[in-house]
Amino acid sequence: MSLPVAILAGGLATRLRPVTEKIPKSLVEVAGKPFAVHQIELLRKNGLAEIVFCVGFLGEKIRAVLKDGGQWGVHIRYVVDWPDLKGTGGALLQALPLLGESFFVLYGDSYLECDYSAIEQAYRKSGKLGLMTVLYNLDQWDKSNVVYSNNEIQEYDKRNPTREMQYIDYGLGVLTREALSNYRDDTPLDLAEIYQDLISRKQLAGYEVTRRFFEIGSLAGLAETREHLSNEGNGQ
Repeated sequence: MSLPVAILAGGLATRLRPVTEKIPKSLVEVAGKPFAVHQIELLRKNGLAEIVFCVGFLGEKIRAVLKDGGQWGVHIRYVVDWPDLKGTGGALLQALPLLGESFFVLYGDSYLECDYSAIEQAYRKSGKLGLMTVLYNLDQWDKSNVVYSNNEIQEYDKRNPTREMQYIDYGLGVLTREALSNYRDDTPLDLAEIYQDLISRKQLAGYEVTRRFFEIGSLAGLAETREHLSNEGNGQ
């Protein structure tokens, strides 16, 4: 049985304005469909059918479009982090009752063509409380922010990258309920803080992917993703 997937789709998407002034990022049109539909179809293709969308600003519009996911053969549920924002980690805390003992975590602006089954197996084999997927990057797709070796994340810092950081957080992780057990649900919490706490406990496994990520977090990323998915749709 495959893990459920939490999709963090509650951001304000300020870098995409004016595109996102009246619609949330997940509903931005990419190659003829809302971006979230591309994510859902990719997950379903990989055998993942239980999805929890963590929504925020304009989240009701996401629910109105995606509904329960039956149209795509998946089961979608929702948690709302709005208007009192608790952050990406806080949204996960709210979603825990819907996610079970362990689950994938995926950013709402990421399109990740990777082997989800192999990643799940690596997580289970690691015996750790969490796993982060990483890509050998050398500042190519964005600023590298991870030190990775021996199937383990040694350092992770998006705000203060160092020369030793040659990998980048790919945008897909696995977490256990236990990994979130020490946090309070009444204060803001970022997913990066959860990862860093796991690293300090030597509880964050790593898994290296080799295929680049696509994202719609910026106008440049949106243009690239539109081109990629348009070409895919044309059989290229």
